Amino acid sequence: MPFEPRNATEEEIQALPNTVDIIPRAVWVVTIAAAAERFSFYAITAPWQNYLQNAASDTDLPGALGLGQSLATNINNAFLFFAYITPLPLAIISDLWLGQYKTLCISLGFYICGTTVLIATSLPTSQQNGAGVPGLAVSMVLIGLGVGGVKATISPFMIDQYTNVKPRLLQSKKGSYAIGQRTLTIQYICNVFYWATNIAGLSYFASTFLERNVGFWAAYLLSLCTLLLALVILLLWGKHVVKIPPQGNILPQVGKCLAFGARNGFRLERVRPSYQLEHFNRLVPWTGAFVDEMKRGIIACRVIFSMVLFYLCYNQISTNLVSQAGSMQLGGFPNDAIQVLNPIACIIIGPIIQNGLYPILLRQNIDFGPIARITAAFFLMGASMAYAAGVQQLIYSRGPCYNMPLNCPASDGRIPNTVSVWVQAPQYLILAVSEIFGFVTVSEYAYSKAPTNMKALVQALTQFTACIASAVGMGISPAAKDPHMVIFYAVLAGATAAVSLPFWWVFEQYDRIDERLNRLEQAEEEASGNP
Repeated sequence: MPFEPRNATEEEIQALPNTVDIIPRAVWVVTIAAAAERFSFYAITAPWQNYLQNAASDTDLPGALGLGQSLATNINNAFLFFAYITPLPLAIISDLWLGQYKTLCISLGFYICGTTVLIATSLPTSQQNGAGVPGLAVSMVLIGLGVGGVKATISPFMIDQYTNVKPRLLQSKKGSYAIGQRTLTIQYICNVFYWATNIAGLSYFASTFLERNVGFWAAYLLSLCTLLLALVILLLWGKHVVKIPPQGNILPQVGKCLAFGARNGFRLERVRPSYQLEHFNRLVPWTGAFVDEMKRGIIACRVIFSMVLFYLCYNQISTNLVSQAGSMQLGGFPNDAIQVLNPIACIIIGPIIQNGLYPILLRQNIDFGPIARITAAFFLMGASMAYAAGVQQLIYSRGPCYNMPLNCPASDGRIPNTVSVWVQAPQYLILAVSEIFGFVTVSEYAYSKAPTNMKALVQALTQFTACIASAVGMGISPAAKDPHMVIFYAVLAGATAAVSLPFWWVFEQYDRIDERLNRLEQAEEEASGNP
């Protein structure tokens, strides 16, 4: 008789090794839709720096609007700011009224409309009639709304498709037994999700070559096609995915609970019903379990908001590192296509970390918890910015224009400094490892620590953190120009490395109690009747 997975006993949990549980098919369906959306996003944004910065008359680099590096970087940061702030209101709508599935589909509708406007206004005839800038503004608003809704809902919606809460006894093909553990399974799902979105990131390559050889409109048309694919997948599978209904408006209760905590020395233990009844003879409308959820959610929020500098450094990929590549010898390679090395590195390194490093650490009983992973991500992000500073110094040391690349009579605006663009390659490798330890872990942490009926809202806070980073990026963008780029990257490197130390000192305690926090989440999932 074939073995059927079942809930594990306490003895089995203690005696057998932990492993990843069986993944439902719906998880992979949502992952494919998410990857299609990311393919579209990168196909749109990869050419944007050139689209904004360079003029259509530029014979060496693709261009359209001719706004210059500083303004182009500022507009890119403004778009990222908007796209990262919209998840908050859309997450509230999702958690309280529409639910994640409906919010996701409506957001893709906005996304499709914005991309259609972008295609129409990037056509040469539209550009000649002055539609480029107005069309860009309208499309950025619509695309920003679409990105915001997707960002708020796609990760929690994907993980919600995995509904097993209790540890399960599994049998491998070789006949050995192991315990399918929820925490490891969510970590695995998040890693595969990130791996799939990085495969989607290869649209950088297709998009930038279409931009160079056909036109910007062709790159944006590619994006539209994959967006339509994502929406069709979700609509076709609509009857087969898990849709957790919205829980109603609990924000007033959350606000009241936090206000009581603030009046009691910012200690949430003092807002428990038993404490309020004993000390103030007051009945409160929440339970002790709700207070535990709030405490765990606040821990997640503190970790999430610590990532501002990390996001600020990451945003350099689509802005200043593109411009840095433009000042180097390209050998026929588009300056904004070099960033395709980042998803390629993630695709290669991701499985090595998930299937190699993590199992080895688990077998050796070495705890590499979420906080340790994020700390490592900070160090690596600092190293990548330090490398960027070194590359910039190398560029400044070479002619013909030295510390003013493409901006001297000897260059005539066409001849770059004599440094190969492939010198940039190692920094994308370092960035890839940093992303896997950073972004994947934060997404996993946001889901597992968020209150049951606020998953999308807490996930949206990760995007709000990126929004703050984009605002900071806009503030410092005037400094992002030659001949100051070495200092610019060096400051980012030093600040990121310096932040990692206090981050570890403040939060490492939560790695020690991580399993207890996760057990609280599992108890809440059971109590909520999550199918």
